[in-house]
Parts: sequence; structure tokens; C-alpha cells
Amino acid sequence: MPVSPPSDLRPYLRTLDAETLADLLHAQAERDPELRHSLELRAATQSGDVSEAHRLLDTAVTDGNVEYTAKIGAVLDTLQRMLDAGSRADLAPLARRTVDDIGEVLEQSGDYAGDLADRLDRAVELYARACAARPPDPEKLADWILEVEFDGPGRPVIDLAEFATALGEPGLRRIKSTVDDVLAANGPGHRRDVAERLREQLAEVLGDVDELVAILSAKPPRVDVSLKIVRVLRAAGRHSEAIAHAARALTHDKQPPAPEPESDTSRRRKEFDAEPGRETFAALRDAATAEGKWTLQRREALAGLRERAAEGAERADELVRVLLDDGRPDEAWRACVRFGASAELKLELAERRAAEHPAETIPVFRDHVDELIERKDPQAYQEAARRLKLLRTLHKRAGTPDEFTAHLAALVENHRRKTRLITEIRAARIALPKAVTSPRTPR
Repeated sequence: MPVSPPSDLRPYLRTLDAETLADLLHAQAERDPELRHSLELRAATQSGDVSEAHRLLDTAVTDGNVEYTAKIGAVLDTLQRMLDAGSRADLAPLARRTVDDIGEVLEQSGDYAGDLADRLDRAVELYARACAARPPDPEKLADWILEVEFDGPGRPVIDLAEFATALGEPGLRRIKSTVDDVLAANGPGHRRDVAERLREQLAEVLGDVDELVAILSAKPPRVDVSLKIVRVLRAAGRHSEAIAHAARALTHDKQPPAPEPESDTSRRRKEFDAEPGRETFAALRDAATAEGKWTLQRREALAGLRERAAEGAERADELVRVLLDDGRPDEAWRACVRFGASAELKLELAERRAAEHPAETIPVFRDHVDELIERKDPQAYQEAARRLKLLRTLHKRAGTPDEFTAHLAALVENHRRKTRLITEIRAARIALPKAVTSPRTPR
């Protein structure tokens, strides 16, 4: 009579040495894609990565600007990789430390227009993601945001929408209480400006349409403000009010402006609001920089472009191009991904970014290869093979050569009848899976 195996193998497995267990698990992972993916995620979230990132921050403060920026970039890459991999580790403390560290260095240098400023924006974005994944104490998070906004040097600028999930009702209530107190004091200056901006963001995050419309309506009449009011009302299903407001705004625009002197910045801002784009943004930047008003003007102008970017690829392209012109390639890439820029622009940015950030650009080049293959054209097949060769290089740089092998095998299997494509891949000196036979009649 056959002996039934024990139902629980763990006692037996505990008797095996680590090397034997590793071999068994590896062999099973090769047969089970889900298990392999799970193990890869665990490997990507080892606590050693977090420790190394903290060590880089410890040593970065003693380095020169170039070395410091490079080390901060490595820390941010670690954070992004772990967040993308779905790490279960609490990454919020590391992300916040990175934001505070960069902010302190920028405050000391006063240089808010360089690469390090881009990294500060990226650090804030990653901190928001880390908080969403593992929410910290909401009131402590609210206190940090309030300190940065009211007592900081003006950077970073916090977008409450990115932190809304982590803040929850307690955190948002705490921020609202402080904002209300500042506004009630009725004092002019920086604190009131910050409070008014946060009040508007709170109304958006909390979905208080009446409050938001009231805030926007109290602003000086501008095209971008009127358009935002219309969008808010339409999104709330209040279409008749949206139409009425649009009609009032149109009537107001037709009235002759009051004969009052205006600055070059004000004039350029009106031009930008009427026709947001690369040329009007550049003109606004030149005028506002000359008058020492660029920090605020840039923030508001980009906020308007980001709102428009959500309307489609054409608007998203507009924002990305402006960010590139403004010398902020990291922000441009994030906007490209977030708002869904056109495939052509994604490819253009990926080509610029591939050398320093190979892992981020791999999906873009994969999509491009698929698009080329779908053309079913000999020249397109040749270009697809060239892009596959680039993908192989990017996977090597990213430390994921096995992923390229698996991707290539799946691609060849899906298109095995396209013999001309297979010929071009061979001509590019890319090793094909053994199952692929030699092509006979090109197609």
C-alpha cells in the first residue's frame, strides 16, 4: 500500500540547507512566472537598498554640488524602483528625509533653477507616493506640509491633491484649521498668499464646488480662471451654471479695459492666459524674471498648463514642450507619463533619457517596436530590429537581461510567420530563441 506524503512539508524543508532550498525555489520559479515575479519584487525591496540610500544621504552633505546631485539622484532612483515594485517597506521616512535634505541645501545656495530643484520636485512626488502606500500619522504629515508651506523659502510647493489620501479627514481638517486662522488674521504678505492657495486646493480636494467657485470668482478676471470655473461646474454636472458663467465671462472680455498702467509681467501673463504655449510661456518667463516675479508666475502658469494637459495628448504635449524649454527634463518626463503625451513625444523623451534612466524608458521602446511591426513594412521591420538591439542594451544597463530574453521570445512567438522580421532581427545580431527556424520566404 503506497505511503501518503505528509500534508505539511515545512518540517522537512527546515531540515534542508539554504543552498538546497535556494536551488529548489529557483527551479520552481523558472516554471512558475507568478512565483518568479513575486520573488523579484521581494528582491527589489531588500532593506539593504534603504540602508544604502540613507548612507548616501549621510555622505552627500560633505560633497560638492555635482557629487551631491548625483548621490541624490541615486537615492531617488532607489525610492522609485522600490515604489514601482510594490515594496511593502515603509519608504516614507526615507522620502521625507530626502525632501528635507534637498530643501535645506537649496535654501543655503538660493539656486532654485538648476538640476537640484528638479530633484526636489521629484522627491516630493515620491514622498507623496510613499505616504499613499504606507500612510504616516495624518496630523504629523499635515504639520510638515504646513511648516514647509508657511515657514519654508517658497520651495518645495506642495500639491495637496497628491497627499490627500494619506492626509485623510484628520490631516485635511488640521490644514484647514490653520488656513482659516491665517486668513482670519487678515494680514498681508507671504503667509496670506500661501493660505489663499491652500484654501483653493482644499476646496478642490474636498470637492466643495461652491467654495471653489467662490474662491475663483473673487480673483481678478482672467481667461484661465474663467475656464477653470466652467470646467469645475461642468464636472459637477451643473451645466446651466457653467453656460451662464461662460456667457458672463465672454461679455466681460468684450468690454474695454480700464486705462491703467500695467507691468510687462502683467501684459505677458494676459497673453499667456489667452493662448498658453511655448512662445507665450517664454515671454512671460523673461518679463517675470526681469521683475523678480518668476517663482510665483511660473507656479501659476504651469498649474494652468497641467490642468489643460488632462484634456488630451495635444495639451499634454504642450506642457511637456514648455518644461523642456524651461530646462526641466525630469519634470517633462513625469508630465509625459502622467498626462499621456503623444507616442512621438514619448519616444523623443525616451531617447534623451535612456542613457541615465534605462529602466524608465524600456516600456516606451517596447511600444515603439510593436507599432513598427504592425506597419508590416520591410523598412519598419529593419527599424524594429534596431530598436530591439537598443532594448537589449537598456535591459543590460538596468540589470534585467532576463526580461529582455523573455520579451524577445514572446515577440518572436507572436510574429513567427513574419519571416522578413525574423531575418532583420538576425541581421541585427540578436540571438533568437532556439525554437525559431531559419526563414524561407520573406514576407
